[in-house]
Amino acid sequence: MHGRVSEDRSEAEDRSSHVTDRSSRVTVRRSSWPMWVLGLVIMIDQVDQNIVRGVATPLKDHFHLSDLQLGILLSSFIAVNGLVSVPAGYLADRWNRTRTVGHTVVAWSAITALTAAAWNYPVLLGVRSALGFGQAITEPSAGSLLADYYPHEERGRAFSIQQCLVFVGFGLGIGLGGLVGEAFGWRAAFLVVGTPGVLIALAVYRLEEPRRGHSDRVHLGVEDVDRAGEVEHHALFDEGFRAFVRNMNRGLRDDLKVILAIPTMRYALVGVSSLLFTVTAVAAALPQFYERSLHVEQGHAELFVGALIILGGIPGVLLGGRVADRAMTRIRGARMAIPAYCVLVGQTVFVLSYLRMPLAPTFLLEVAGTFIITLAVPSLRAGLSDAIPANLRGAGFGAFNLVSVVFGQAIASVVVFAIAGAFDGNFRTALLLVSPPVFIGGLVFLRARDHLEDDAAKIFAAILAAMEADEETHKEADPGPA
Repeated sequence: MHGRVSEDRSEAEDRSSHVTDRSSRVTVRRSSWPMWVLGLVIMIDQVDQNIVRGVATPLKDHFHLSDLQLGILLSSFIAVNGLVSVPAGYLADRWNRTRTVGHTVVAWSAITALTAAAWNYPVLLGVRSALGFGQAITEPSAGSLLADYYPHEERGRAFSIQQCLVFVGFGLGIGLGGLVGEAFGWRAAFLVVGTPGVLIALAVYRLEEPRRGHSDRVHLGVEDVDRAGEVEHHALFDEGFRAFVRNMNRGLRDDLKVILAIPTMRYALVGVSSLLFTVTAVAAALPQFYERSLHVEQGHAELFVGALIILGGIPGVLLGGRVADRAMTRIRGARMAIPAYCVLVGQTVFVLSYLRMPLAPTFLLEVAGTFIITLAVPSLRAGLSDAIPANLRGAGFGAFNLVSVVFGQAIASVVVFAIAGAFDGNFRTALLLVSPPVFIGGLVFLRARDHLEDDAAKIFAAILAAMEADEETHKEADPGPA
């Protein structure tokens, strides 16, 4: 394995020496603005999704819901999310990504506000299900954009900012839901969080659309300065809508074949599925666990969970970005090794917190567990970007989202609430029973570690080969003076 990786790197270095006379290493001042804007997109999406967790008890009382119905409501958006993810990834590799993200944010903000008008459970369920298209569309485009804005050695930091705001949104959704729902009713909570998305969309529209693969070429020092801002245009509807659908179906199959042929992606998709099943179940059940098992007052339980995410999750993700970038060249397969060890240790701490003990030590253990697990997030995102070619990153993140949803998140909330119901509302037992899959995920990430550097080296070698071929084409077209 090490020999093959070394050969790929040597080949990349040899090719590099032939093309650097054409284009010296590009010095680009990379603004942090895109990572913050795209982070705010994911943040407001999480606020919109998790507001239901914050008003779970008022909704249950108002609509007379069972634990199973509440679990279905918490996961209702996931079916739509799964259906849209992969086509959205295909389009993210071909459409203008900034406009796509901006339009989507405006649409889902309107849907969140409409939730306040729900008059019965089926309507509430239908409106919340429609939110699934939001993350399904923005996730592939945002991931692809970040990988094109920031080169290999800076992606840990870029994804740490974005994912840090995921936890801010998670905490704000639950916290605002609990506070506003208790003070003004659950309808007011949905109205409050449905409006800021329009402002975020305006910021997204102002982002420049980078060339696909721009940051990879910057990393290798072979980007053409004159073409750095050039944007590809794909005429997807020139032959009509039917031809577009036919071409998309064919293109999706071809893209997924390539993605699944990448060893790192195969292992990572399995690991993420296992990890997110447990993480989603825990996120759905923790407010109820605090109320029923730790006897925290209604409305205050959501604040505890929000504080847990903010105190543990945000520092973990921010530090995780630094660790991901610094360890990249020091530890073999670091961007898969870090997630493996962090989720194994962090989940062990969480399991200890489910044992019978007072509120204070339970909360402190869960803050520590959250911190350790979230150290893994930037590394995992950056590792996926490193392993997928630039022209397929949208489809790659779409596949990542689909597998996460279908095999990880789809039934997690339903399962944990159903288990709790079977044990007379005992969420302590339910949380213990949904914990094992995350340990499986950690072990699978260790297998992905063995392939990451090899897969990344192949991408860089392919880029340099293409640049070398382009150089030869230019020489043939312009042979110069005789």
